[in-house]
Amino acid sequence: MSTGEVRLFSYGTLQLREVQQATFGRLLEGAPDTLTGHVLAPLTITDPDVVATSGLAVHTIARWTAAKEDRIPGLVFTITAAELEAADLYETDAYARTEVTLGSGTRAFVYVGPPVE
Repeated sequence: MSTGEVRLFSYGTLQLREVQQATFGRLLEGAPDTLTGHVLAPLTITDPDVVATSGLAVHTIARWTAAKEDRIPGLVFTITAAELEAADLYETDAYARTEVTLGSGTRAFVYVGPPVE
């Protein structure tokens, strides 16, 4: 990984070709990995631009549980810092970007929601 590159874990729409083209201007190549201690929950999207880009009015959001058996499969991408900022603009206010250690031991950014209560 060169200077200026970061890792981004995606479990949802950032894996879609049309979202990658609209957000990054290119298709990404990812490696399978898992986000541990989280579960997926549905999230209704109200931003019309995000719905238009993804084609979906309901996305998923990762929520922390702390349970080691809870795992979310996805892909980890290597992107530029500028592309990470573009991803920030794509994700709605319901998501917060955080840095985590994935199941493989790789450190990556991921967009998550509030913990499960």
